[in-house]
Order: sequence, then C-alpha cells, then structure tokens
Amino acid sequence: MATGLRKFKTGLRAIWRALRLLAHVARGAWIVALRFPRLHYWQQHEHVQAWAATMMVRAGVRLEIRGRPPAKGPVLLVSNHISWLDIPMMHAARHCRFISKSDVKGWPIIGTLATAAGTLYIQRSSRRDALRMVGSMREAFGRGEILAVFPEGTTGDGRQLLSFHSNLLEAAVQCDAPVQPVGLRFVDGATGETSYAATYVGDETLLGSIWRVLSADDLVAVVHYGEPQRAQGRDRRIWAKDLHAEVDRLRQG
Repeated sequence: MATGLRKFKTGLRAIWRALRLLAHVARGAWIVALRFPRLHYWQQHEHVQAWAATMMVRAGVRLEIRGRPPAKGPVLLVSNHISWLDIPMMHAARHCRFISKSDVKGWPIIGTLATAAGTLYIQRSSRRDALRMVGSMREAFGRGEILAVFPEGTTGDGRQLLSFHSNLLEAAVQCDAPVQPVGLRFVDGATGETSYAATYVGDETLLGSIWRVLSADDLVAVVHYGEPQRAQGRDRRIWAKDLHAEVDRLRQG
C-alpha cells in the first residue's frame, strides 16, 4: 500500500515537472523569436544562462558548481558527455558556445534554441568541414569567446570515459588558447552516490531518460571545473590524452 502510494506521488510529481518544463521550453522559443533580434549578443547570453538555470529547477535538478568557471575567453571547455542535460547544466554554470553536430540545427524547437544559444555546427563526417570549424573557432577565440566541446563525440554511460577525438583542439593549438577541462557528474542528493538517472546511451530512449530525471527525488548535477592549461609544445593528440586523464579525474571528484 505504502509503496503504491509512493509510486503514485512520484508519478504525479514527474508529470507536474514535465508540464512546467514544456511551458519553459515554449517560453524560451517565444523569447528567441520576439526578443532576441533586439538584444545585444551579451544580453542574449545572459538570457540563455538564466533560462538554462530555470530549466534545471523546473526539471527538479539541483546545480552544484565546483572549481572556478572561466570569467572570460578566449577559452575552450572540454567535457565528458553523459546526458541531454549536459548542455543546459553547463549553460547554467557559465554561458558558452557549444560545437555540435549539424543535425541538431534542424530539430524542431531544440534546433531553434540551440542556434539562439550561439551553437556552432559541424558535419562530423566531413574533413573539409572540420577544417572550416577550426577556422571558425580561431575567429571566435580572436573575439574572446568561450567555446565548449564534448570530445568523446557521443554520450557515455557515466561509468567509463570514452576516448577523446583531438581534431577540434587544433584551433587552441594554433591560437595558443587555454583549454579548461570540465568533469560532469550526476549525484543522488540523499546518498551522495553517483546517479545514472540522466544517462542517455545505447538502447536507452530520450523519453525514458527524461522521465527518470523528472521522477528523481533529489538529483544533483555537478559541474567540476579544472585549471585551464595551454598546449606548451604538445600536439593535439598528446594534449587530448592529457585532457582525457584530467576530465576523468574531475568527473569522479
């Protein structure tokens, strides 16, 4: 009896959070369509960060920031990738421009919001487009921007860190721009143990992952910033391996 009642209450809470989340996404699309064209880019960035922070609250997820987010660019944030929540949690901690696969641009509503957040799109299968992106990143670094990339190239299961692709580090090597490793982790607030509620990998469905997040009692999203570092003579492949080790440490800390 008690177990059934508990499940019923959990379901109601998840539905309530889902409704609030959908309303928040709709409001975000409205702001992008009607207000963003009149705003300066830094005002847009402030809106994105505030919107992402509210999204976390609507989803019932607490944000915990460890370390020191970058105060300004140029800098490239390099992070592990676990969930669909990774981008909003990093935006909520510190606005940055993500580099994402070109498919996202065409997604209904999500693509509109991602583009408004300043996302740079790349065709991952095209070597020519990778070279173009390196050039775009160099220009962004020249403007003092904060960029972010998930070098695993896909989501992991949160247990083991996948190998890092090094291609997009080339822009930081050429510009001598700092790269700041970031470790992402989800924690059960009651026990302090790692939570896998937000994972989205393999045969898992996006809706299933979203429902687990909305049903969680006390889910904490941890964004752990490491110390920025420069190439200091390392090529992008060696640097990627060093960054992999540091991100692995941060995500477990």
